[in-house]
Amino acid sequence: MVLLGRATRLARFVEAEAKTYLATARLGSATDTDDLTGTTLRTAPAEWRPGRDDIASALATFAGRSAQRPPPYSAKKVQGERSYQLARRGETAELAPVEIVVHRIELVDLRGDEVDFRATVSAGTYLRALARDLGERLGGAAHLTALRRESIGALQVTDAIPLDALTGETPLLEPRSVLVGMPVRDLSDEELAAVVHGRAIGGAEEQGGRVALVHGGRLIAVAEETRGSHHPVVVLEPTP
Repeated sequence: MVLLGRATRLARFVEAEAKTYLATARLGSATDTDDLTGTTLRTAPAEWRPGRDDIASALATFAGRSAQRPPPYSAKKVQGERSYQLARRGETAELAPVEIVVHRIELVDLRGDEVDFRATVSAGTYLRALARDLGERLGGAAHLTALRRESIGALQVTDAIPLDALTGETPLLEPRSVLVGMPVRDLSDEELAAVVHGRAIGGAEEQGGRVALVHGGRLIAVAEETRGSHHPVVVLEPTP
């Protein structure tokens, strides 16, 4: 997904959405990066061969809310420094577990020692850590070998436009389409004039949360509901 122009201001809202991935884990060995780019740390016994039902059952245990140990090679900070920087210097850092939510997870295919699985997860979830933990829960070892993001929020990879087909005449998605599910408020002409200058408008329902402010079908801003008013936090439309 690429946000262009003033729509890049919506990145913070898109990144917080749940994401769906198609991933492949290789059974039999664990690496220091939890994926195929790392150095092998250990291997499972040659006779360790979990079956399809065992793998499906192990994957199901990840569903729901849990604490995940981030990979050593990650962007998590340890005393102000990125974990991957420490790892590259050979320093060991104890990363605190992070709460994640696995909304849905399922086995897609089993091809020898390659396990394809699909998972819909909260922001901040590491799929390579899921692959690592899958091996451990099966009593062996595993690491991630392939990963493809299929969706983020309401945006589907099947709706993507290939780069080689992207031209000045190619229709792009409207910014409003990345905020599907966010409540919408239609602005009057007077409210529009206030919002594009970053001013709050009254009439919020005291429910809290974010609201998409639109005018004439165009996304003008994203606002926070506070004390009966909508306060713009991101304004897309330039001031006239």
